[in-house]
Amino acid sequence: MSMTEWLSGPTGQLLSSSAVIVILILMLLMSVKLYASYRNKRIYRLLITAIPLIVAKQCLLVVLAYPGHAFSSWLYLAFTVLQIISFIIINFVFMKLYTHRSAQLKVTPFIIMSMPAIVIAGIQFAFTPFTMETVVGSQAFTFPALDFYGLIVIFMIMLDTRSAHMSSKYYASLIVFFASEVARLANAYVFHDSLSWLVIVSQLLPIVYYSLLFILLFEWVIDRLMQTYQSSIVDGLTGLYNRRHFYSKAQQLLQSSKSIAIIFCDIDNFKKLNDTHGHHKADGVLKQVAEIMKEESSGIGSAGRYGGEELLSCISTEQVKPEIVAESIRRRVEQETMVTVSVGFSTTKDSKDVQEMIKQADEAMYVSKTTGKNKVSPFKSAAAYKKSKT
Repeated sequence: MSMTEWLSGPTGQLLSSSAVIVILILMLLMSVKLYASYRNKRIYRLLITAIPLIVAKQCLLVVLAYPGHAFSSWLYLAFTVLQIISFIIINFVFMKLYTHRSAQLKVTPFIIMSMPAIVIAGIQFAFTPFTMETVVGSQAFTFPALDFYGLIVIFMIMLDTRSAHMSSKYYASLIVFFASEVARLANAYVFHDSLSWLVIVSQLLPIVYYSLLFILLFEWVIDRLMQTYQSSIVDGLTGLYNRRHFYSKAQQLLQSSKSIAIIFCDIDNFKKLNDTHGHHKADGVLKQVAEIMKEESSGIGSAGRYGGEELLSCISTEQVKPEIVAESIRRRVEQETMVTVSVGFSTTKDSKDVQEMIKQADEAMYVSKTTGKNKVSPFKSAAAYKKSKT
C-alpha cells in the first residue's frame, strides 16, 4: 500500500481526527481554566460547549471511515446541524475575545445564522423522510442543503469580521476551513473518493484549521497573563512601576551596581492644578512628568510612582552623576510641561539600604520644596538644612 493510499483511507481519517481531538482537548483545558479564572464566564462557557460538539463530530468521522458501520440517519443529520452551529459559536467566541469591548459585538446575528441550519434540517426531512430505524453508511452521509448553507455561513462570518479587525491568523483559519469544506464537498458530491489527493486534503486541512485556532487561543491566554502581570507591577495611570515593584528594581540595581542614586520628585502646586484645571488635565501633566522620568532613567535605571504626584527614579551612578540626571529632569519638566518639580536625591554614599535612601531622597526633596521649589537638593543639603533649623 502506497503512502497516498494509506493517507486517503480509514487510517488517514483516524490520523486527522486524532490530531484534531488532541488539539481540541488542549483548547478545552485552556477554556476550563479561563472559565475558572476570569469574570467573562459566558464566553468561556460557549467555548466549553462548542469544543465537545466538535470532538464528537470527529469521533463520528473516524467510525464512518471504516467500512461496515452504519447509524441512524437522525444521528448524521443532528451532527451536521451541530457542526454548523459549533462553527458559528466558536467563531463568535474568538471574535468576542479579540475585539475591543467598545466594539459591542452582538450575539443576535450569530443566533440568526444558527436558526436556518435547524430550519433546513427540517426541510431536508420533509423532502426525504426517514425514521429512527433508517440507517445509512458513510457514502450516504451527505445533506446537500445543509452543506451548501455551511459554505454560506463561512462567507457570512468572513464578511462580519471585516469590521472587527481580527488578526491575520484568524482570517487564515477561515480560508483554511473554507478550503477544507470545498474539498470535502467536491469529494462527496463530484468525485466520490476517486481522487486520493482530494481525500487527503479534505482530511488534513482540519488539522491546520484547529491548529490555527489553538495558536489564537494560546496567544490570547499569554496576552492576558502578561496584562495581569503588568497590572501587578505597573501604575495604571503613569505607566511607571508601582511602589512595591520599584523597591524590588532598586534592590536589584543596588546588587548589580557599585553605586546608585534615588531621585525623588514632587510636582509643585499639583493640588492647585487639580482645582483650577480639573483632574483630566492634572492627570495628563502627571503622565508627561512620568514620561520624562522614564526617559531620563532609561538605560541606567528605572522609574516608579511613589504615590500621588510623587515620582521616583533609581539610577546607577557608575557612569553618570546623579545631580546631572536630577537637574535634567527638573529642567525638562519646566520646559516641556506647564508645571515644575522639586527634586531631591540620595546616593549609596549616604546609605546602603534602599528604604533608607528613599527616605533620605524624600527629605532632600522637602528641602527643595520649602526653599523655593523648582530646584534640586542632595541629601547632604537636607542634613545641613535640618542642622541649621535646630
